[in-house]
Amino acid sequence: MRDVLKTEELEIPAGVDVQIKSRQIKVTGPRGTLTKNVRHVDMDIRIIKGKADQDKVTLAVWQGGRKHVACLRTIKSLIQNMITGVTKGFQYKMRTVYAHFPINCIIQESGSALEIRNFLGEKTVRHVDMLGGVVVAESKSQKDELILEGNDIDNVSQSAASIQGICRVRNKDIRKFLDGIYVSEKSTIVKEE
Repeated sequence: MRDVLKTEELEIPAGVDVQIKSRQIKVTGPRGTLTKNVRHVDMDIRIIKGKADQDKVTLAVWQGGRKHVACLRTIKSLIQNMITGVTKGFQYKMRTVYAHFPINCIIQESGSALEIRNFLGEKTVRHVDMLGGVVVAESKSQKDELILEGNDIDNVSQSAASIQGICRVRNKDIRKFLDGIYVSEKSTIVKEE
């Protein structure tokens, strides 16, 4: 069953500028600018000007099936994450877990790359490059903790996944060998009071 028209609305907070041109979304805020191309999704995306800096983004799907209508919330969440990124930023905390051989994490190139040594006592040196705009640092308050920070949630989470994925235990019983680097906390850089 097709719906004639389904819509979603999203309010733009003060201090954030959203521009949409042919399904290219550009969000500018105090922390920087993010752009996303959503041309692959067939929908109307418009900015409706309101009174006293209360603009809204409206998303509309005409004659959409169930999966097509589901894209509305996806694109709405994507724009919401971009707004959060340019106002508060995203922060992922990762902990190194080991039973015997301590994992050594060396930050290189002022936070744009990470080198992992002595994982399960192996001589192999693992190297992970952070994606654009992501900075990795060691935690000052907690031992064996890495902090990944950036504005784009896709890049921050993919960098964390790359670190976790490169430290997967192979050819051993993973119920006994729980060693690795895992995400322990997800939050924003600017904390809410």
